[in-house]
Amino acid sequence: MVRGGRADGDGQLGLILDFAGVLTASPIEVHRAWCVSEGLEPGAWRATLNDHPEGRRLYAALEIGEIGQAEWNEGTAALLGKHVDPVNLMGRAWVDVPPARRMIALARAARAAGHRLALLSNSFGLDPFNPYEHVGIWDLFDVHVVSELEGMAKPDSAIYRLALERIGLPAERCVFVDDHEVNLPPAAELGIATVHATDEDRAVAELEALLGVTAVLTV
Repeated sequence: MVRGGRADGDGQLGLILDFAGVLTASPIEVHRAWCVSEGLEPGAWRATLNDHPEGRRLYAALEIGEIGQAEWNEGTAALLGKHVDPVNLMGRAWVDVPPARRMIALARAARAAGHRLALLSNSFGLDPFNPYEHVGIWDLFDVHVVSELEGMAKPDSAIYRLALERIGLPAERCVFVDDHEVNLPPAAELGIATVHATDEDRAVAELEALLGVTAVLTV
């Protein structure tokens, strides 16, 4: 059982990982640089997705599969500016976000140790740009719970219950990692241990202690 800051015993545990900001580096600076390259204000991406009412609506619809990425690209490009090309908009903004190499190494070590891995991600589209394939982590996981495919998104408690069902372990034997603090309480309420990933090195160290594994980077 995951208890008292480390794994209790040698039984199989479940590691449930968010994607963006956990298995990737924070995208903020990449998005700011991309905005500048497109002739936009550095904060235009985040302002459009987070603060613009239509931008928020479009992104929420994308997350739960009400619209696809291509439709989102069209609508959001128009909000960003008339000169912004909608073709593969999401892909162009995300392609240079680097993977979180130490976190991915931790996940590989956990799987090698016999623990089960689940991806629990609020989607930002799968086509034409598939971020999971781009980073090369899809096949790392035993199970996948992606909001676009499930029609619900974090922090809806139902998506955490679905992840537990698919991973096949009780909540008390699982740990969930997310970079957004708002997504942690629903997991904790189910009995899942949580790690708030604000710094990759600190999060990896915490998970190493919880899971009894060591992340080893390969060249």
